[in-house]
Amino acid sequence: MADKVETPADWPAQATDTIVKVVGQVRDKTTGPIITVARGVVYGTLAAILGIIAVVVTCILLVRALSIPVDEWLGPNKIWVVYLFLGVVFTFAGWLLMKKASAAPVDR
Repeated sequence: MADKVETPADWPAQATDTIVKVVGQVRDKTTGPIITVARGVVYGTLAAILGIIAVVVTCILLVRALSIPVDEWLGPNKIWVVYLFLGVVFTFAGWLLMKKASAAPVDR
């Protein structure tokens, strides 16, 4: 006669634990990288929006801060001097950045 194999009394709990463990491993390998990429996109977009806001507010601050001494020294209605000055500064900065971007890459 065939011998009967004894099964442990807690086999349903063991089977459930094994299934939960395998499903967790599969989930970590499939959705883990996707969640990381999604977080990167969200935080990158937030950083870009906040960076643009900071640049705009800084430009407004520069115009307001420079208009006060220009009004004192040159008289009222001379805001065009501030615009001209900042336009030259930003144009020169953009020219430098474009020159640096188009420089030939160095072979290493």
